[in-house]
Amino acid sequence: MQLVVLAALVVAWCAVHSGMIAVSVTERLQQRLGPAYRFYRLFYNAVSILSFIAVAGYAAVLRAEPLFRWDGYLRIVQVLMLATAALFFLLGAGRFDASRFFGFRQLREETAHQGITAGGGLDTSGVLGVTRHPWYLATLLLLWARPLDVSTLVVNAILTAYLVVGAHLEERKLAREFGEGYRAYQKNVSMLIPVKWVRARLSR
Repeated sequence: MQLVVLAALVVAWCAVHSGMIAVSVTERLQQRLGPAYRFYRLFYNAVSILSFIAVAGYAAVLRAEPLFRWDGYLRIVQVLMLATAALFFLLGAGRFDASRFFGFRQLREETAHQGITAGGGLDTSGVLGVTRHPWYLATLLLLWARPLDVSTLVVNAILTAYLVVGAHLEERKLAREFGEGYRAYQKNVSMLIPVKWVRARLSR
């Protein structure tokens, strides 16, 4: 029963997190709030973080003996996953505008771009030429690099599905904002796992 409650909480968090940033919701809020909409990204992040802390706290209470550990030679795989995640987070931070991501730049500029790149426009350079969503990929690696018990498997399965679906939903908004430029980008660069980038390097 506790695992059912946990799954319901994670699904509810995903639904709220996604619903608050849906195009239909943000466009309606932007029309109604006017200049005050610049506070919305900050509010959205605060709600997302605080609610996730609550869900993570409940998940921590349910932790049991792991069903799978990264022991022996598998520890090398775990370290590589963690190092790759850290690299993608770091490289992504160099391309994205953290101030825009957290909502502080919107307060100063009164803008509402969906893109969070440093210039607010479409950026396909650096790590964004390897994968379109380096932070999503890094998050997936971090999720699965942990010791896995039943509660962790439940959380990981739901969050993995959510990240993949969320990436697709985000891409719809980005394609709407940047048009054909983003659609061409989608054809050349993989959404998450950099298969196209590897294939291009091997074919040289």
